[in-house]
Amino acid sequence: MTDYLVRIITKSGTVRALACVTTELADEARRRHATLPTASAALGRALTGGALFGALLKTGQRVGFKFEGNGPLQKIMVEADSNGAVRGCVGVPEVHLPERNGKLDVAGALGRAGFLTVTKDLGMKEPYKGMVQLYSSEIAEDLALYLTESEQIPSAVGLGVFVETDNSVAAAGGFLIQALPPVDEAAVDALMARIEELPQLSEVLRKGTTPEELLAILFADIPYDTLEKRALAFSCSCNREKIERVLISLGREELADMLEKEGKADVTCEFCREAYHFERQDLEQLMKELQ
Repeated sequence: MTDYLVRIITKSGTVRALACVTTELADEARRRHATLPTASAALGRALTGGALFGALLKTGQRVGFKFEGNGPLQKIMVEADSNGAVRGCVGVPEVHLPERNGKLDVAGALGRAGFLTVTKDLGMKEPYKGMVQLYSSEIAEDLALYLTESEQIPSAVGLGVFVETDNSVAAAGGFLIQALPPVDEAAVDALMARIEELPQLSEVLRKGTTPEELLAILFADIPYDTLEKRALAFSCSCNREKIERVLISLGREELADMLEKEGKADVTCEFCREAYHFERQDLEQLMKELQ
């Protein structure tokens, strides 16, 4: 199990936490989208956040993020489910900015003005949707703000991605800590102090720190129980059948126009860059289904 997540709860039941390593899935996304270092870091952080949020869901539920900023990256989109499958993309993969304070300038790439929209498919008639303004555009703080403001759960989120000089993702991961009622102020204060003392998370992960070790550092003198350990992976839900449904949804007129002008169709999934090719006879068959 290369990428995985661990979920715990304190013995008092007042704090729950998750920590994960996402190096493989972040690098898989980097390869698929051919992102440059700053874009790789931004996407890796958001994918890690998706993995953490997904682990809070019940079986069959899904969560999606959309970060929209006024920077050159334009947007980041991530989707995750309750089983550890995560996928995502950025608006402009070729973004790379000079470092800022010794770190990749993710905030500058995304832009400091914009919004984070979180959509949850909880199996109801309509998905739940919440929105907050971008706080720092560093991804982690924005996700924590969303949880604290929109879901009224005091939360701390830490995300780190280390990108090598050859552009590969050498380390990625993060943590999510939430205070549950009744709030244990002493435990929260101790955890906030630990988070403040923690070195740059990407460097901690680069040393090979596991999710269990990261949680042990943060909860050093706070007793807790481990609830689960689950595998994580970059995984897209696209397939040829779904792409066919998308083409059919365009309508008979547009399909006919496509046949006349191109005689074929090539569709690439935005999330995973998988390419689907449809010959003339494939499109003609789809048009028959519209009769």
